[in-house]
Amino acid sequence: MKKSILILLSFLLTASFAFAQSITGTIKNTNGTPVPKATVKIRGTKISTIADEKGFFSINSNQELPFFLQVSSIGYKAQDFQILKLQEAPFELVLVESELLDEIVVTSRRRVEVLQDVPIAITVIGGQAAENAGAFNVNRLKELVPSVQLYASNARNTTLNIRGLGSTFGLTNDGIDPGVGFYVDGVYQARPAATSTDFLDIERIEILRGPQGTLFGKNTTAGAFNITTTKPTQTPSAKVELSFGNYNFIQAKTSVSGGVAKNLAAKLSISGTQRDGTIWNTREERKYSGQNNLGFKGQLYYTPSDKLQVLLSSDISIQHPAGYPLVIAGVTTTERSAYRQYANIISGLGYQQPKIDPFSREISTNTPWKQNQSIGGISVNVDYKIGNGTLTSTTAWRFWNWDPTNDRDFSEFSALTKSQGNSRHDQYSQEVRYAGNITEKISGVIGVFALAQNLKGLSQTEEVGKDQWRFVQTSATGAQALYSTPGLLDGFGIKTNSTIKSLSAAVFAQADWEFIEHLHVLPGLRFTYDKKDVDYDRVTYGGLQTSDAALLALKAAVYSNQKFATSTNNNNLSGNLTLSYRPTTKLNVYGNYSTAYKPVGVNVGGLPTTSTGEADLSLAVVKPEYVQHYELGVKTKPFKGFLLNVTGFNTDIKDYQTNVQSPQLGVNRGYLANAEKVNVKGLEVDGSFQLEKFLTLNAAVAYLDGKYVKFTNAPLPLEETGHTELINNVATQVAFKDASGGRIPGISKWNVSGGAEFSIPGGLAVQNGRYFIAGDASYRSEYSSNPTPSKVLNVDGYALLNARIGFKSEKFSAFAWSRNLGNTKYYEQLQAAAGNSGLYAGVLGDPRTYGVTLRYSF
Repeated sequence: MKKSILILLSFLLTASFAFAQSITGTIKNTNGTPVPKATVKIRGTKISTIADEKGFFSINSNQELPFFLQVSSIGYKAQDFQILKLQEAPFELVLVESELLDEIVVTSRRRVEVLQDVPIAITVIGGQAAENAGAFNVNRLKELVPSVQLYASNARNTTLNIRGLGSTFGLTNDGIDPGVGFYVDGVYQARPAATSTDFLDIERIEILRGPQGTLFGKNTTAGAFNITTTKPTQTPSAKVELSFGNYNFIQAKTSVSGGVAKNLAAKLSISGTQRDGTIWNTREERKYSGQNNLGFKGQLYYTPSDKLQVLLSSDISIQHPAGYPLVIAGVTTTERSAYRQYANIISGLGYQQPKIDPFSREISTNTPWKQNQSIGGISVNVDYKIGNGTLTSTTAWRFWNWDPTNDRDFSEFSALTKSQGNSRHDQYSQEVRYAGNITEKISGVIGVFALAQNLKGLSQTEEVGKDQWRFVQTSATGAQALYSTPGLLDGFGIKTNSTIKSLSAAVFAQADWEFIEHLHVLPGLRFTYDKKDVDYDRVTYGGLQTSDAALLALKAAVYSNQKFATSTNNNNLSGNLTLSYRPTTKLNVYGNYSTAYKPVGVNVGGLPTTSTGEADLSLAVVKPEYVQHYELGVKTKPFKGFLLNVTGFNTDIKDYQTNVQSPQLGVNRGYLANAEKVNVKGLEVDGSFQLEKFLTLNAAVAYLDGKYVKFTNAPLPLEETGHTELINNVATQVAFKDASGGRIPGISKWNVSGGAEFSIPGGLAVQNGRYFIAGDASYRSEYSSNPTPSKVLNVDGYALLNARIGFKSEKFSAFAWSRNLGNTKYYEQLQAAAGNSGLYAGVLGDPRTYGVTLRYSF
């Protein structure tokens, strides 16, 4: 028996050696140059080897044919090579450089294309490149892309614009749609707060400039962010990243991926970010403007055949930051009487004037700041190949919960003590489209899209305190003297419940027809239907309980009940026509004419009142925007590794939707209005150069000129509050002015960015990779920070420098980094305090931060 077992074992051992095969080969790049120290692994096993300095490798395998060799090396795309049969001659395996500029592919036209062949102004940032630059959310991408503007006093109050257009500047009004589409894996995300969440497993970010309504589900009058995440893989893999920095910054990211069943792969990703605040509250003795983010993303990827792919994704991001307070930036004299100037008000209350030293990063507010939010959802994306194209269905539900507290007088005084815009948002979207080649000369996309939203304001609160009487008192005589009645306005406020139910549906199509060799014509059409139903109910509470008619009238002048309901709908046919001439792979010249549309808006922040104290319902609905856009562009590849693109454009908008901040306290978030016409024109130049793996350079400059062509009913700027004019020979106080010819807020004339990375081969411990030093810089010239041009609410131009140095390899990277290396002191936004008494505050940019990042993948 023992002898038989020994014979059997001997046979099996001999058989295993007999069937083990030695596979040899050479790893080369696209130029035919050997790739040294590449890793070669047999997929699904632990068998691996390292190529030598000449790219030669030898590996033993007893796998059944066919099987795959996984080959990877730093600076190259990891690739799988299928071995169908064994051969005596060495295999020659070719790796493609992972950062080869003229091989970047995009899916912005709903199919895979080389970036330079697409007749659209697009910037592409790889996920790893964004993370290396410290851009772990959209806000930080603006330093890399000059034509992008993002301004936020908190996640809710976020303005994301491209070329200065897209959303209203300042406090967010929920009744308006964004003009920049924000998509993650094909799912449209309606709330601007989505831009504040941390990136998870980003593969690439495509930023499309200009109207794109015939390619994407939702209206995109100014452009779109098209973000693609990495998909689960059958091959087990994992990645861990840790970052540490000053202000006790800690960020941890991890993802695990692998097969869970035949044709079914799964991935789980987790991200956490924490940082102490950079602003000190002297009254509470605590820090604000910190970070406390936690994100989860789970995916299942089912690929039963080459034709069908199903991706189920779910994600949630929870943020409990240490508030985002504004600091007092200054006090200006208004045109109100001397009695109503800010300095006199404060003196009359017996306080010292507030400290105006914004970059000391100190505040002295008496209401805690809080901006808690949770945002997430679930989606199913199905791709099915039919003929020469792909039929795609994207179904999604997303939610957003917002729980804030703000001190809107920005000071230690008990004036406007509380502002809480609690909200709950649900959205349901469905998109079905087909994209592919119709004939050898014609390709295109056709689709339908529907989006339903339910946005609720939940007991949104605004409350004043014991000092508010002096801010609203116009004189110390007559009925106005009664404002000093003890307790009249103490704890007086409003609670608002509102609902916006909206439906948007669209049919869109675009074709690409090469009607003459090298000359393409690209027509596109879109039909859109929008409907919005609004219910608004605001009720007062608190303050002195009295039946005195004179006192009640004074209270009603501060806050009053307001209730209204409205319903509106409209439809639109828009489109574009593009001509593209591509005589060679090195040149693409194109011209575009587009019409676009942003749907009707509604006001849910409270309406200004008429002379009788009733809500001015004429302002409840805001007319849609209508866009005419012209663009000329040239994309070139003068020689290998060098790209140079130039784009010129002109955009006219009729009935531009803008945000107006009213001096009335009851209009707690401002209200929307239409400027009759605006124009934005500009020129963009961007270029990049790559010398093998040693040197990468990029630079971009954008010149933007945005003006109100006609805006006859603009709000007064802060310093002109209280302005009077002779009307019928009577000095009459006015609230509006003609701002025609003035500049649009948020637009810098000059926007510049650039970066460089230099690396050399080297080793660290047992890892072979490259040592590198890199940096990027950005500059934005001065811009207006007020809907109407102001003498004081302007942000000075500023420049930022970021740098990093370290080591990177296929599996391990370690580098030190610094953001705002020069510790530039700058504002991102300025805004007048509620009531327009002369005080204004600012959102500060981050000070210098620095730290280290460690990454390991296996």
